Amino acid sequence: MTDGSSPLALVVLAAGKGTRMKSDLHKVLHPIAGRPMLMHLLASADALEPQRKVVVVGAGREQLAKALGESAELAVQDPQLGTGHAVQQAEGALAGFAGDVLILYGDVPFVRTETMRAMLERLHGDDNPAVVVLGFEPEDALQYGRVIARDGVVQKMVEHKDASAEERACRLCNSGLMAVRGSDLFGLLARVGNDNAQGEYYLTDIVNVANGDGRVCAVVVTDDPDEVAGINSRAELAEAEARWQNKRRLQAMADGASLVAPETVWFAWDTQLGRDVTVEQNVVFGPGVTVADGVVIHAFCHIEGARLETGTSVGPFARLRPGAVLEEKARVGNFVEVKNAVLHAGAKANHLTYLGDADVGAGANIGAGTITCNYDGYFKYRTVIGERAFIGSNSALIAPVKIGADAIVAAGSAVSRDVADGELRLVRAEQLVKPGWADRFHDAMKRKKAERK
Repeated sequence: MTDGSSPLALVVLAAGKGTRMKSDLHKVLHPIAGRPMLMHLLASADALEPQRKVVVVGAGREQLAKALGESAELAVQDPQLGTGHAVQQAEGALAGFAGDVLILYGDVPFVRTETMRAMLERLHGDDNPAVVVLGFEPEDALQYGRVIARDGVVQKMVEHKDASAEERACRLCNSGLMAVRGSDLFGLLARVGNDNAQGEYYLTDIVNVANGDGRVCAVVVTDDPDEVAGINSRAELAEAEARWQNKRRLQAMADGASLVAPETVWFAWDTQLGRDVTVEQNVVFGPGVTVADGVVIHAFCHIEGARLETGTSVGPFARLRPGAVLEEKARVGNFVEVKNAVLHAGAKANHLTYLGDADVGAGANIGAGTITCNYDGYFKYRTVIGERAFIGSNSALIAPVKIGADAIVAAGSAVSRDVADGELRLVRAEQLVKPGWADRFHDAMKRKKAERK
C-alpha cells in the first residue's frame, strides 16, 4: 500500500538473456555488495508494501524461481517480443487487480523507494494521469529513448532509433520505469502495435496511445541519473559496485565511523557499523557483519557473518568467518582465523591461531600457533575453553574437549582429554639429551664435504 488507499502491484521485467554478461548465472542474480541486483530492487519496492509481485522471466527462469521462492509470482515471456509484450505476460497474474502497478526492471537495481513513491503520488494527481514515466537527464543521452514533455506533461515518447534529429536533441530520457493503474494497463497494451524499427511492442507506446485518447501522461524526473542506470555487462556491474561502495563509505563516515583509506574498504549490503569505529586500510566486509561502538579493525582483514561488540580489536591480517562473535574488549590479532566461535569478554588470540567451533571464556589467552582441531573428516566437534585459561603456544586442542577455568595448557601440547579447572596439562614427548652429539655431527659432515671438493 502506498498511502493506505490504493493497493500496489509490482511487475519486474527480468526476461532478457543477458548475453553481454557471458555468464551461466542469470543477469539479475549477479551480486552487488554481496546481494543479487534483483534483491536490491525488491527490497526498495517492498518498503511500499505491495500486495502482489510478478517477475517476468525468460531464459534462466529456474534460477529465478529458486532465488525468489514464494516471494513473487513468475510470468514467462516466450518468445520475447519487446517490453510491452513482456508486461502483457503479467496479465493473468494480475487478473482483477484494480490498484496501482509499478513497472520496474530487474537490471536497474538502485531505484529509491522515495522515487517510486513520487511516481505513485503523481499518478493520483489532480489531472489524473493515465501513465507516469520516470525520466532522467544524463550527461550523454546516447541511445536512450526520449521523453518529449512540457511542464511535466508528456507530449510524446520515442525510441532513439525511431527519433528525429530534433527529438534526439532532447536531453530528457526514458528510464523505462512506469506507474499505471491496473484498470488501464492491459487495455492500453492491447492497442500497442509493432510498426517500428525493431518490430517490437514497446511499453513506451502506451503513453502515445493514452495521449491519442486525450488523456494526460506525466513525467517524474529523478535528480540522480545513477539511480536508473541499467547493468548489462561485467564492466557495468563493476561500475555499479564502485558507485554503491562510494556512497556506502560516505554514509559510514557521516554516521561516525573513521575510514583511514575509504577507497580501500569494501562493504556488504547489510554491514552495520557503530560510532567511533576505526577501519584501517584494505578491509573487506562480507554479508552479515555487525560492528558495535568503539571497535578497531586493523588493515587487511576479511570479516563475514560476524558480530563485534564494544571495544573489540581485530587484525591486522585477520579473518572472521560466519558465526564468529567477539564480546566486549576481546581481541583477535594478526593471522588469526575464527569460525563459528565465541570469544567472551576480554579473551584474546593475538597471533597465528585457528579457532573453529569453539567457546573461549572471558579473559582467556590463546597462545600463538594454537588450533582447535574441530573436524575428523566426517563430523565437526566443539572446543570449550574456560574463563582465564592460558593456552600455550603451538598447542592443538583436539575436539570434543573442554579446558577448565584458570587451567594452563603447556606450549606444544596436543590435548585430547578434558582439563580440569586450575590444572596444568603438559602433553609432550620426553626430551632426549645427547651431549656433544651436534658437534661431532658437524665435524663429520664438514670432513665429507671437504673430501668431495
